[in-house]
Amino acid sequence: MLPAAARLTRSQDFRLVVRRGRRAGRRRLVVHALSAGQSPEADANAAPTRESSPRVGFVVSKAVGVAVVRHRVSRRLRHLMRDRLAELPAGTLVVVRALPPAADASSRELGADLDAALRKLRLVASDGSATGSR
Repeated sequence: MLPAAARLTRSQDFRLVVRRGRRAGRRRLVVHALSAGQSPEADANAAPTRESSPRVGFVVSKAVGVAVVRHRVSRRLRHLMRDRLAELPAGTLVVVRALPPAADASSRELGADLDAALRKLRLVASDGSATGSR
């Protein structure tokens, strides 16, 4: 389970990240990320700051499958992001959107897609350490 401080819960925050952030798509998921200082015109309550911890939200639509499948995908993604949370730069907001192929994917495959997307967004370095640059 993700700590409460690491969860993205407000719909305004999801909308901000998806609209103003960068994205990296893979076969099974799309990762949207908004780094601290990336969106200066954003609402002060929702905009990430360098002092805040990274926060993560998940979108698993009905296109992925029935409720049991969607919840399984959500649990796997939540577990994978919990392990990667410490690697993300402070103040980063991340939304992970599952695509229909995620329903049949193993945790290992989802983890590989997640790692590739985070590297493409330059949120983690190739060796897994956090990067503060863009």
